[in-house]
Amino acid sequence: MMMLKIGSHVSFSDKGLLTAAQEADSYGSTTFMIYTGAPQNTRRKPIDSLYIPEGKEAMAKSGVEEIVVHAPYIINLGSYKEDTFELAVRFLQEEVRRTHHIGVRNIVLHPGAYTDKDAEYGIGRIAEGLNEVLDGTDETDVNIALETMAGKGTEIGRTFEEIARIIDKVRQNDRLTVCLDTCHMHDAGYDLIGDLDGVLEEFDRIVGLDRVAVVHLNDSKNPRGAAKDRHAPIGAGWLGFDTINAVVHHEALAGRPFILETPWIGKDAKKQRPMYEAEIALLRGNAMERFGESFFDHVERLHHFFGKQDIDPKVFVLSTWETLKSDAKAKKADPREPMERLYDLVVEHQVLTDLSEEEINHRITAWFAGKQLLVNA
Repeated sequence: MMMLKIGSHVSFSDKGLLTAAQEADSYGSTTFMIYTGAPQNTRRKPIDSLYIPEGKEAMAKSGVEEIVVHAPYIINLGSYKEDTFELAVRFLQEEVRRTHHIGVRNIVLHPGAYTDKDAEYGIGRIAEGLNEVLDGTDETDVNIALETMAGKGTEIGRTFEEIARIIDKVRQNDRLTVCLDTCHMHDAGYDLIGDLDGVLEEFDRIVGLDRVAVVHLNDSKNPRGAAKDRHAPIGAGWLGFDTINAVVHHEALAGRPFILETPWIGKDAKKQRPMYEAEIALLRGNAMERFGESFFDHVERLHHFFGKQDIDPKVFVLSTWETLKSDAKAKKADPREPMERLYDLVVEHQVLTDLSEEEINHRITAWFAGKQLLVNA
């Protein structure tokens, strides 16, 4: 049985790879993803100050073999502006070299946006940039993983065809892989909920599943085809736990690292916490081992309480998003997202006492996973 590689985006600040490996371990991860510096600027620490040997030692201890790097957002290979394009090429080459030094095989890249031109131009320009980047980093064995995009603004990579057309135009395309993002594919119009097999077969036909190197796991705050790209915690969005779980355990994606980029949750912005630990355990199927029996007693209590209130997870989540999206007055009166509303109900009715906000939210995350979870525990 192949070990499931599942983890999240973690911080690379402070002591670089060591900090990242320790944070990932605290969530029970078997892989993780880093940015080699701030995603929104070009400032980078020298490679020898990134605690790479110490980080690798920590990874070995927790059984993490493969991790992923994400390229910064400021890179736009689709730009027609010479200076923006040149910066993108040069900076991406540096990032590829840094990725190589850290010992990582895949760097995930948002392909780019065509801004004032058109998609045709964008595809050609991105391919031109990738040719330069790959030719200039021949000494590395790093692949660039093109991410499937939601289609907001003028971004390229909304369709599998666009990804395939970029790949076709790149000479060294044996060094191009793909990162599938569940929220992005859903927002771009692909039916992961009703026809996951069909979507993966379509991808296989157009691009080839052998190119998939990474999968980003995100629920979506928007209905299918919205072209928005707003991530929700697993279960707290339109995709729902079952769909994400089916992606993680799909035989066509076996062996790939699955990376959560779900939002951090909490009433006070300064004290927000990720749901990664619960999401990872639930998707791995080792929540009992991770959290113990009392966790399941609490989840059962939530099922009982929400059942009495006639609250169905899916109906509640989707109707809340629908209201927030389409009724400005209602949103102004109550801007709380689904998880916050559920948390407030639990606290108000004292369903779970003596637990921290994070612990309650972990249990709500498990409630999203359905009663099946309790049966299998």
